[in-house]
Amino acid sequence: MKCEAHLGGGRRGSIPLFACRTLVYGWLVVLLGDPIFVDVAVSQAAAQSDAMTEDEASKLGEEFGIVVGAVDEDIQKELKLQQPQGVAVFEVIGNSRADYAGIKVRSVIKEVDKQEIRNMADFGRAIRKAMKECNFTVGTYEPADPGDPVGWGVNFHFVGCKRD
Repeated sequence: MKCEAHLGGGRRGSIPLFACRTLVYGWLVVLLGDPIFVDVAVSQAAAQSDAMTEDEASKLGEEFGIVVGAVDEDIQKELKLQQPQGVAVFEVIGNSRADYAGIKVRSVIKEVDKQEIRNMADFGRAIRKAMKECNFTVGTYEPADPGDPVGWGVNFHFVGCKRD
């Protein structure tokens, strides 16, 4: 298949902007020639299979070793956060992957394996994907130790392989 774009809509006297050959293999579009930006719509079935409820995300959190909840305005005020984003850690289950990684109660999870976490659905999707891997990271905001004048700190926790 050959494609062309012209300045002037392809009418007589128009100026060619580019010419390319396009090969299509399923969803993969390979362009030979100058780069073209292509928007691909996500199918409704794919979007539905990626849906995540808060209950599902909570269960996945418990499987990982933490009891979590959405950061709402009350938690935002209590933890003195700028925005009500992320997932708050309410409890860490002993001898779990989360415990071995050093995740603490009152932490706010902001990233799982380089994916930003804004809400429980983001957390559920990211932790489900990450737990299939042997190693991944979890980025948290954590309260400072009592008496520490610096305040909150950012930590990255390395989560190793599942232990038997």
